[in-house]
Amino acid sequence: MDFAIPQIRVQRGFVAPAGRRRHKMLSVAAEQAVSLPLARIILKNGVKIRIMTRKVTAIGLISDTHGLLRQEALHALEGSELIIHAGDVGNSEIIDTLKAIAPVFAVRGNVDTESWASALPETEVVTTGTATIYVLHDVHALNLNPAAAGFHIVVSGHSHKPARTESGGVLYINPGSAGPRRFQLPVTIARLDLAQTPWKVDFINLCSTSIKD
Repeated sequence: MDFAIPQIRVQRGFVAPAGRRRHKMLSVAAEQAVSLPLARIILKNGVKIRIMTRKVTAIGLISDTHGLLRQEALHALEGSELIIHAGDVGNSEIIDTLKAIAPVFAVRGNVDTESWASALPETEVVTTGTATIYVLHDVHALNLNPAAAGFHIVVSGHSHKPARTESGGVLYINPGSAGPRRFQLPVTIARLDLAQTPWKVDFINLCSTSIKD
């Protein structure tokens, strides 16, 4: 499906590790969101489901950072009530930095092999109050029927290609790669708005096409 990827223009760069910089909360709302209980967990048919303790409609989607978290990505994710990272995180400090914006759910990708990544699940299920979202790194590893399982949205990464498709009443989203550029693919994140009907997905290009990494 063809779509336009809007540009954002901010100073290029990446976030220094947490130990070498001071985190600045981006808003009072973000600070409160991090301090509140995030979700309660239930088991349904053997699947662990995280149910958000408050309704969430503005969700930031990011994937394949591979150890690089750009200032452009942080800027584009501002205002998110929840951030989902679809794997290939690269290091734990990226998740810590994202938590300064909003609560974070992340899954383990194929490059997440160090000891810190063992705490990340291979899949995640989040119920926002509006939709139930299934998260995994590689959509080709999907071994269930999302519609039959009651999932409305599937979020994945791995391909580094931003994409939005619908099949069987399920919305599939790949936010693309926000880390080092791969070949000539864009460097992107996505924003999911569940307050609208139909749900809105915006892809944001973090770098102009003239910039090479």
